[in-house]
Amino acid sequence: MAASIIEKKRYTYDDYLKTPDDKRYELIEGELSMTPSPITNHQRISGRIEFELRKFVSGNDYGEIFDAPYDVYFDDENVVQPDILFISKDRLNIIGDKNLQGAPDLVIEILSESNAYRDLIQKKKLYARFGVKEYWIVVPGEKTIDIHILKDKTYQLYKTLGEYDTLESQILKGFKMELKGIFK
Repeated sequence: MAASIIEKKRYTYDDYLKTPDDKRYELIEGELSMTPSPITNHQRISGRIEFELRKFVSGNDYGEIFDAPYDVYFDDENVVQPDILFISKDRLNIIGDKNLQGAPDLVIEILSESNAYRDLIQKKKLYARFGVKEYWIVVPGEKTIDIHILKDKTYQLYKTLGEYDTLESQILKGFKMELKGIFK
């Protein structure tokens, strides 16, 4: 008996636009995935980080901060919704009426059980490929943040910070954030 080959459908941005509005979806390498709503602690951490970033960025007129759900369109088969992202002032032209058209300067993803593989492997590769300069991975259970810096189209781990450390961004010069207030 001959082996059956099952062809997997590749989705595009047009397919993505037809997904229900009451759910969050992402499109990575043509694969459409639903993202469950974040849990309470995830939202608390996200809100605290976003507050600190927004205060610094707007206070210094450095650019703009956005949070999920907000589409980042890389190409017709790659559309994601990072937890938090930053676009520098000199790149505000990539902000469209409906989504971001290109790579943010900084992306922050907060891990949960349902998205760990996607954030640590799939999206990390995608962000590097499309040129996101700095990528923070927040691990709530461990109370850590890994800062990755893009070098030669791949991420290098710059620092792993714990709950009693002070985070300093490489692309947001002068930004400092005490992590003890983030994970409380």
